[in-house]
Amino acid sequence: MALKFQGSMVALVTPFRGEELDVPALKRLVEFHIEAGTSALVPCGTTGESATLSFEEHERVIETVVEAARGRIPVIAGTGSNNTQEAILLTKHAKLAGADAALLISPYYNKPTQRGLYLHFRAIADAVPLPLVLYNIASRTAVNIEPETIARLAADCPTIKAVKESSGNLEQMSRILQLTGRRLALLSGDDALTLPVLSIGGSGVISVVANLVPRETAALVEAFEQGRIAEAIRVHDRLLPLTKAMFLETNPIPVKTAMAKLGMIESGLRLPLCDMEPSNLEKLELALDAYGLFKARRAPRGSSKFEVRSSKKRS
Repeated sequence: MALKFQGSMVALVTPFRGEELDVPALKRLVEFHIEAGTSALVPCGTTGESATLSFEEHERVIETVVEAARGRIPVIAGTGSNNTQEAILLTKHAKLAGADAALLISPYYNKPTQRGLYLHFRAIADAVPLPLVLYNIASRTAVNIEPETIARLAADCPTIKAVKESSGNLEQMSRILQLTGRRLALLSGDDALTLPVLSIGGSGVISVVANLVPRETAALVEAFEQGRIAEAIRVHDRLLPLTKAMFLETNPIPVKTAMAKLGMIESGLRLPLCDMEPSNLEKLELALDAYGLFKARRAPRGSSKFEVRSSKKRS
């Protein structure tokens, strides 16, 4: 499968049943996204609660998603760590498991210098022949990957193919494209900025809200790519309140809560993440209702399929 870093790629949640991975639910989510037209699956990222998965669970999630996908949709496995050797081991496992690419968050807590960031990503690229996506999210890691560092990595590491940008800084993103000669695919890491990122030359999004509304998220990107700008704006405007609700509390608390409310997964977060505050839960429910998601249709319990649709026509 030729991997193209474009379109709506879902930052897949990790469903739990009690303290255990809910593997059947994870497989159902894979089918849901394949049927909905999602461009790629991204397990074990921030939204997948990778920080609280054991090493064995992390590997099992990636193996399960790859096996369930059966080559029908690309899998971009989250394999980043603040420990370079651990990131190499996870990336090697992802390749052996059959993942099509790996998503590498910048090292967190350590606060490396720009040279340290370069050496970290360079070591992974040298160790594992797999397409790589850099993940820049200083709000989580405390360190920004500067455009100059990304450009140096792009020049020296041909397997680095894309960057997921969650800085919220469109000027920085433009500089990344400029300094890399637009060789890297620029992916939005913020659902609210998908349309602006596309407008400066981005090619897609790694999306949280696509866990709930994959068709609409894919439709936004498709409309823009096909030059239907007014339609893309309409979809963006309609998605915006729902997107805002996904960040009422720390991601992935709201999206997993919403999915549980809609019967897509069992309710379950791992400490230190916890249930939503009642006032925020009320806001989330109002956003789901306003979008029409409480009028969803779901297959009978025990079925391998479910469907969540808006009650309104897609913009």
